[in-house]
Amino acid sequence: MDRKNYIPRIIDSKVDEYLKTFGAVCIEGPKWCGKTWTSSYHCNSEILIGNPAGNFQNRKLAELSPDLVLEGEVPRLIDEWQEVPPIWDAVRYMVDQRAEKGQFILTGSATPNHKGILHSGAGRIGRLRMRPMSLWESGDSSGEVSLEKLCNGGVAPVMTGEVDLRKLIEYIIRGGWPGSIKLPLEQAALLPSAYLNAIVDDDVYRIDGIKRNAAKIRLLLRSLARNESTTATNKTLKNDIKEVDNEDIDVETVKEYLDIFERLFITDNQPPFGAGVRSSVRVKQAAKRHFSDPSLACALLRATPESLLGDLETLGFLFEALCERDLKIYAESFGGALYHYQDYKGREIDAVVELPDGSWCAFEIKLGANQIEAAANNLLDIKEAFEKDAKGKPPAVLCVLCGMANAAYLRTDGVYVVPVTALKN
Repeated sequence: MDRKNYIPRIIDSKVDEYLKTFGAVCIEGPKWCGKTWTSSYHCNSEILIGNPAGNFQNRKLAELSPDLVLEGEVPRLIDEWQEVPPIWDAVRYMVDQRAEKGQFILTGSATPNHKGILHSGAGRIGRLRMRPMSLWESGDSSGEVSLEKLCNGGVAPVMTGEVDLRKLIEYIIRGGWPGSIKLPLEQAALLPSAYLNAIVDDDVYRIDGIKRNAAKIRLLLRSLARNESTTATNKTLKNDIKEVDNEDIDVETVKEYLDIFERLFITDNQPPFGAGVRSSVRVKQAAKRHFSDPSLACALLRATPESLLGDLETLGFLFEALCERDLKIYAESFGGALYHYQDYKGREIDAVVELPDGSWCAFEIKLGANQIEAAANNLLDIKEAFEKDAKGKPPAVLCVLCGMANAAYLRTDGVYVVPVTALKN
């Protein structure tokens, strides 16, 4: 690769840290999110297992003897290692033999079954999850507000400029795929559709060699798109397919296909928050449904700028997905984790960022500036409820993450307001 053309990614610092800590690093994530490009940037030699050159000569070589593909200047990139699962054990063994850090980077766009893998790699191979580009990485956020500083209560007020609603919609439909960042929207919107077709027509079969019903896979994907950013259960998805598409699919099949989507990194659900709060309030344990990028939901819904402008409810869910994708990328860069909160008293928090020290920050996500007041009041009510609970641990920071706000500032009631187009890690 020509390193001069490399677009820096937030994960770069983590890759450097892991190379100094582990003998090998495995970077996992959806196809086309930039894993190979980033890994190549950090390596001195490489072999691409999925390269079709020479009738897939690299794959055949790896199948013949996995250790043959490990020779080369380190760090050495082994791209799409899951195509030949025994590579994992070969890397683990070589790391043990050399007893040195930073020997290999493995990339994978699918989690294979463990057939042929004898060792977990614990202590030798560090795992990193890579996602499509955030708005900061793609150049669509000014980066005037650091999430890490915000979570530590240190954000100075700043005017961030007017935001065009149509631009926000473009960011959602285009997504964070590196290959489409500079394309016109009409062309960029084709990539998520092509991605989904490749998954359904090829990758679902290749993950374990079992042929499945492609029509039912597409039905479930469409149902997930209709339920983006919700806590829909498997039964809800089944009933949704019956109601909207007039097709039956049993709950066990739904569960099986959802597991496959997770293994292919198509989905990236937001887990529930509760254990760290230690509240006496009963907390719901349902994950919030997300695709790995909101553009996938748009492709499945056949969304256009015009259709989303005419359906603000759907646009709101997709905007929430965009923000939570970015929050997850930013938070993980400094050791944080992203959750959502929902309890049986009807209280909800769109996004919770838990910090390494156990403190947490509450975020409400709103598209319009006219929704800021209600969102701030909801955050204050929840904070008060936790303060009254003897076992509760209230949030350290309250913030409304907004689409159409033109400034980042602290309200007189102590709630921050931050435009997503001004946020970075």
